[in-house]
Amino acid sequence: MTTTIDCQGTWVTIRPFARADATGVAEFAQSLPEHDLLFLSRDIKHARVIEAWLDAIKAGEIESLVATADDAVVATTAIVRDPLSWSPHVAEVRMLVSPAMRGKGLGRTLLDASIGLAREGGTTKLMARMTPDQRGAIMLFEEAGFRGEAMLRDHVKARDGTVHDIAILSLDVGRSDAKRSAFV
Repeated sequence: MTTTIDCQGTWVTIRPFARADATGVAEFAQSLPEHDLLFLSRDIKHARVIEAWLDAIKAGEIESLVATADDAVVATTAIVRDPLSWSPHVAEVRMLVSPAMRGKGLGRTLLDASIGLAREGGTTKLMARMTPDQRGAIMLFEEAGFRGEAMLRDHVKARDGTVHDIAILSLDVGRSDAKRSAFV
């Protein structure tokens, strides 16, 4: 699946994350403010984390997309599953969009694509984590049907020692599909 979209005058290509994208994803991660990365369970600024990400894609535990503009990665998304857990029907969506590309429709396109990948993979519940001050991201996910489920107080610690809360949102994929078909 490769597609190209117009994001308010910037042409962006979206495709599956491949090993050849590792350097671009590393550069993208380094360009992001640390606060944008706090919801991730691992720090993708480390090469070994990106390598583990690629290994998980190869093992079928993650489906991931990259978005590029002018040969630079401007966004990533991942659907993370654990088929051996007690919740094999649940997946987590993780999405990062560069500050310069926010508000241009790229996040919406990537989120819709991620929900589609989750659905195709048999996921019936999709969850997302973010810091509660990421209002734009929360609004984007809520517009897609996600609802707040939990707030984990002081759950992550930034490099400077500051602790932050994590909001957990979820989407019942089947219920979302039923609502969508009822109004189409």
